[in-house]
Amino acid sequence: MEPKKIALLAGALIIAVATAFLARSMFASDGAVSPQAAAAAPNPVDMPHVLVATKALPVGTIVGPDAYRFQPWPKELVENAYFLESGTDANQLAGSVVRTAVSAGQPVTQGSLIRPGDRGFLAAALGPGMRAVTVPVSMNSSVAGFIFPGDRIDLMLTQSVAGGGDGVPLKVSETILKNLRVLATDQRTNAVGTDGQPVIQPYSNVTVEVTPPMAEKISVAQTIGAISLSLRSIADNGQELEEALASGEIDAPKAGDAKAEKKMLATLAARPMDRRSTYSTGADVSRYQRSSVPGKPEDPGVVAAKIAAGGGLGNVPVVHIARGVQVTTVAVGSK
Repeated sequence: MEPKKIALLAGALIIAVATAFLARSMFASDGAVSPQAAAAAPNPVDMPHVLVATKALPVGTIVGPDAYRFQPWPKELVENAYFLESGTDANQLAGSVVRTAVSAGQPVTQGSLIRPGDRGFLAAALGPGMRAVTVPVSMNSSVAGFIFPGDRIDLMLTQSVAGGGDGVPLKVSETILKNLRVLATDQRTNAVGTDGQPVIQPYSNVTVEVTPPMAEKISVAQTIGAISLSLRSIADNGQELEEALASGEIDAPKAGDAKAEKKMLATLAARPMDRRSTYSTGADVSRYQRSSVPGKPEDPGVVAAKIAAGGGLGNVPVVHIARGVQVTTVAVGSK
């Protein structure tokens, strides 16, 4: 073989061997971290712990202990507005209101929360287009003080309706509004104590979040009778969902769209309702009570005078008596 060809084959062999070694080194470096890189990587224990949101926090949300947690964060990315674990009491943040929306997993800044007692706290807690209305209550009408800010309640009106006949009034109670969010009890917007647990204490007023028409209804209801509260279950939205879907108030999401379904349920859970109110009368409680107000019979003498004068009889039942071609109108109950 010629020397030139031998030199070319030897050169090709050397290049192939070098390429194989380089490729092996590259793949090995991808799968293992060098001691220098491992030493340079920060230890999560030594990193500052920043308060982050565990779920999306829209504007107006009253946050609880499950809405945030402390998480390691790169030191060079820490801002002065962040809540650091070293100088923050997380229990003191429960009951705060979100002023600017925070995405899940993002740091909660000091400017994004308004704490109870701060100016503008109640206005920030209200949703767009909503109003805050205060309702006077007692221990008996407020579930013995076990209603806290952030709970959902129904509003009931109890009254005595004056009737005719024997004059005995009709006893009736009706649920006039449903699924109202409690904003405050007296002037407490946060019922959590220093240990992070709710503190039960009596109060005489409850502030709820309602729409403007609902605020008008509550104002009138306070002049009619006694108002009482009933506490709703956290998972008490099944029937309301079926009624809202049947009436077309909300649209069902496409099958398999879990995100849209979750959004629909969250919207329904946060929506106060004033339709399809329920009621109970005295007859529903006792057989010795009535279910309606009887009409008051009109004085027979007054009825006869109206007939003689040719006036109308209003709602008084009458009987027409025909004698030949002569027709006489007689009120029922008159002589």
